[in-house]
Amino acid sequence: MQLSEMGQIANRCWLEIPEHFPFVKLGNHVVMPNHVHGIIIIDKPDGVHSVETQNFAPLQNAYTTTTPKNKFGPQSQNLASIVRGFKIGVTKNSRLINQDFTWQSRYHDHIIRNQKSFDNISQYIIDNPLKWKEDRFYTL
Repeated sequence: MQLSEMGQIANRCWLEIPEHFPFVKLGNHVVMPNHVHGIIIIDKPDGVHSVETQNFAPLQNAYTTTTPKNKFGPQSQNLASIVRGFKIGVTKNSRLINQDFTWQSRYHDHIIRNQKSFDNISQYIIDNPLKWKEDRFYTL
């Protein structure tokens, strides 16, 4: 895959993910002309609670004096925050080249539960550029 200038930005931002999220390891990835495939491995040691807290002032009202807690814990070291950080980095740098750059609002994720699935998805990522001409968005 020959990367455009924005593709090079996306590739660089992808490779920088572990610098921003030290508990992340990266598997295979590929930057395509209109999407990105990649494996993000969240590798937090068992039993270690190194989750950073969010610094938000609680909203108080006349009926309660307690701060509502997110039952899932802080949301700053999960897959959504990793993808959000990646997309922000790409957007910030890509808009220096193309002011109209935007992402689709969502992303597709899949939890890899075993080695066979990991191997299959890794191979899919490797093979994806070979299938680009079959993509419905392919243009010369």
